Amino acid sequence: MANPLHDALFAPLANSDAPFLHLADGTTVTRDAFLQSAAQMANALGAAGVTPGDRVAVHVQKSPEALALYAACIMAGVVFLPLNTAYTPSELDYFVGDSGAALFVCDPGEVEAMTPIAKAHGCTLLTLGADGQGTFADAASEQTGTFTAVDRGEGDLAAFLYTSGTTGRSKGAMLTQGNLLSNARSLIEAWRFTSDDVLLHALPIFHAHGLFVASNVSLLAGGSMIFLPKFDTDTVIEMLPKATAMMGVPTFYTRLLDDERFTRDLTAHMRVFISGSAPLLAETHERFEARTGHRILERYGMTETSMNTSNPYDGERRAGTVGFPLPGVDIRVCDPETGAEVPAGEIGVLHVRGPNVFRGYWQMPEKTREELLPDGFFITGDLARVDEDGYVHIVGRGKDLIISGGYNIYPKEIEVFLDDQPGVLESAVIGAPHPDFGESVVAVLVPEAGATVDLEEIEATARRELAGFKRPRRFEVMDALPRNTMGKVQKNELRTTFADVFQSAAG
Repeated sequence: MANPLHDALFAPLANSDAPFLHLADGTTVTRDAFLQSAAQMANALGAAGVTPGDRVAVHVQKSPEALALYAACIMAGVVFLPLNTAYTPSELDYFVGDSGAALFVCDPGEVEAMTPIAKAHGCTLLTLGADGQGTFADAASEQTGTFTAVDRGEGDLAAFLYTSGTTGRSKGAMLTQGNLLSNARSLIEAWRFTSDDVLLHALPIFHAHGLFVASNVSLLAGGSMIFLPKFDTDTVIEMLPKATAMMGVPTFYTRLLDDERFTRDLTAHMRVFISGSAPLLAETHERFEARTGHRILERYGMTETSMNTSNPYDGERRAGTVGFPLPGVDIRVCDPETGAEVPAGEIGVLHVRGPNVFRGYWQMPEKTREELLPDGFFITGDLARVDEDGYVHIVGRGKDLIISGGYNIYPKEIEVFLDDQPGVLESAVIGAPHPDFGESVVAVLVPEAGATVDLEEIEATARRELAGFKRPRRFEVMDALPRNTMGKVQKNELRTTFADVFQSAAG
């Protein structure tokens, strides 16, 4: 047998003095040094009683050592469970308990809060800090830097990623070796990554974007990464001249555009800028291209599938779309009630099938059967349409659909209209309970810096340009929309905030 991910991503690092990680302090980690560190950690996992198939929950800051721990888990045949650094102890208690983790690795400063969690669920607690120090690092330092990777097949589990849980308790998406490896291969082909690439990596590594997209693609391509602990505009601008590619969330690109040092000259040597995890405003596309001459490449993925579609590397990168299915990925757009495929151009729920699609939800067989169909298609829950040129448009989440007086209203359509209005930076459209219509439309607007939004004028324009049932019945102005750590607008929070705005409405 073999260990597909280890053999493809990590084994090629052996005996190479070439740089793998360029750090913010100017130091580098060579390919071989990284592999030896991972091997020491793999040995330390065994010494801690962790065996193949066990889960290792990891709640640590981004560092070279944290990435090496991921590599160690792959080598040891252990299921890697990265956890958002913003999670609270009560949230972590659920994830550690639900996963049945054998080992919980946390930051040294969290030991007091995490000890009761580890004890409650019978798992070992070790630490790893942002500086690479801690009890797990100490245990690894006592081990040898060689490790024979555990045999694993493409169908064996490599990682768990928990969904956000905005509509119920979080679900553990089980990702296999084959899921992760096939996706990395497709992305290298789609985005033309080679061993000459230097990827600017300022994303967190507790999320699929920073870990399974950015890191796996760089590893498989044989390239290197400028590995920053977080996004910092000054550091990114300083490091950009050394990079050939960058992956980010929309917030990264809007912050760069807000800095006058971000110029065409600064980005002249860059090969590609890639964006995902949240929709990119058309205005950001346009400003970015006008400033730099580069057209951001937008793509679409999910926790359960990694990447599904991408705008083309060669060809038109169309704002407001997520491009075409990746190599090996099939898609269809279906009626949410009947499951039947809808005619081209119509809106429905997006289904995805391919080697990237997860095995199912951990210990949730019924939920798995609901969303992972017998023909291999996964019901994403995203509303989408495919235009006449084959570009996929994501128009919202199924749960964001507003049904008002029997009419289906797709928030994205109204948001595109609102974003074009004078003084509006961005918008979010939600449904709120209404005594007559069941739900009605609430528009939340964020003004551009220094601008005042003229609500009367926007309402007048809406009356001219939007069908009556689509028009917002309530406008709210906020300084900023609530977002998660990856920049995605948290509409569930907005729905809670504005749940009662129509309570006294009558007609």
